[in-house]
Amino acid sequence: MGEPIRYLLGLDVGNTVIKSVLFDLDGRAVAANAVDGHSATPEPGHVERDLDELWRNGSEAIGRCLADAGVDPRHIGAVGCSGHGNGLYLLDGDDRPLIGIQSIDTRAAALAEELAAERGDALHAVCLQRPWPSQTPVLLAWLRRHRPAALEQAETLLMCKDYLTFKLTGRKVSDVSDMSGAGLLRMPECRYDHELLALYGLDGLDRLLPPLIDPVDIVGGISASAAAQTGLAEGLPVIGGFFDVVASALGSGVVAPGAASVIVGTWSINQFISREPVVDRSLFMVSGFGRGRFVNMDNSATSAAHLEWYVREFVERGGHHDDPFGWCQQRVADVEPRLDDPYFHPFLYGSGRGPHARAGFYGLAGWHGEGHLLRALMEGVVFEHRRHVEVLRAAGATFGEATLSGGGARSALWPQMFADCLGVPIDVAEAEETGALGAALGAGVGVGIFDTYERAVSRMTRAHRRFEPTAAMTSHYDQRYATYRRLADALHDFWSEQQQRGTRGTNEGRGKE
Repeated sequence: MGEPIRYLLGLDVGNTVIKSVLFDLDGRAVAANAVDGHSATPEPGHVERDLDELWRNGSEAIGRCLADAGVDPRHIGAVGCSGHGNGLYLLDGDDRPLIGIQSIDTRAAALAEELAAERGDALHAVCLQRPWPSQTPVLLAWLRRHRPAALEQAETLLMCKDYLTFKLTGRKVSDVSDMSGAGLLRMPECRYDHELLALYGLDGLDRLLPPLIDPVDIVGGISASAAAQTGLAEGLPVIGGFFDVVASALGSGVVAPGAASVIVGTWSINQFISREPVVDRSLFMVSGFGRGRFVNMDNSATSAAHLEWYVREFVERGGHHDDPFGWCQQRVADVEPRLDDPYFHPFLYGSGRGPHARAGFYGLAGWHGEGHLLRALMEGVVFEHRRHVEVLRAAGATFGEATLSGGGARSALWPQMFADCLGVPIDVAEAEETGALGAALGAGVGVGIFDTYERAVSRMTRAHRRFEPTAAMTSHYDQRYATYRRLADALHDFWSEQQQRGTRGTNEGRGKE
């Protein structure tokens, strides 16, 4: 008779931090651990990670989580991984890492514009995406053009969470949610397609694509070596896992058709569930995660990573704040909102308006202080989420409320700002680590603890608090949002000039070696 199943383990691989969270079968976190990684910027616009470090951090996070929990590993039913989508992770013929490009990399901005102009409509007709800079196939095309020698060594393409699954099980696979989110699948069938690869200029590179499985399919069991490194039981089932935006939607309780999820994380993620994919060229992407299950999204790298950047560059210098994010929240709370407050465009890592967009504070006066700057930054993030939500609504999404998750949802101020600016009630998920929870409940479906996603979500997720919109503040944000949009329009030519100057100052055009 086997050991009773009492827990599920969820792993969430972000662009920097990897998190391991052990949940009971009611979705309560028993223990959690996070390990911060490092990114390298070898050239302007290039953002890469060391995959050996990723595995070290992952195994460390798992081991510490299990040690803190103090549970018998044999009582864990399964493991699920979620991870940031896109970027480019390649292994050579000996399964050694060749390159790990993250999803905030912008090296391929010019190539993305070129592909969009020449084949954007044709690509969208197949995969429901247009090219964008850190999209996996665009980065692969960039590598073929600028680093062909490196590409010749490549044997396998994986997504970031797939690499962790590979190190846990020894099997190299990917799932349909991640691969469709990367624009590498024909939609709505969610399958590989030779015509699609040819449109990207990737003829012959289907050899790199791993076997494709459903997110809740069992990949294999924990290997003996991974068990020794992590403390997990050998043979413990591991599922295919999820694109993190899908996992976060599930972990926040969003699973029914028409339900909306807003994720305030590294990326601004705005999405709704449907039984059929929405075919609309204005949408950023559609990801499939099972028969009759699609997540329709409009996203950009314009969210809470900007507050992290501000804290890292200006608040944590010298280590003089024990709670830097709390300190920032207090500075914002001390400010009385006014219509003539400063503005901020959250475009440090590009924008849905185009990769040429740049961040900036505008409208500063001598009486403004740091609280005004921080409020402008937080407001700018909300404004970009609103712009994406307007795209979703124009494409046919109808929702009268939304669930907020991601790091920004833990803010004392951001959820109310979202409710006021979007003009709908906002529920904040009880779970802080919704990506890990979504992966864990998917693992529960994979091993049969739950027979459907709906049953898993019903048991393991809950809303923590609801924020209702305030009429006066909704009017305030309506006026400022209109000005914010006009200001961005006026800066278009300036941003384009800056991009051209930056391109002339780099060696992107070299590298035919």
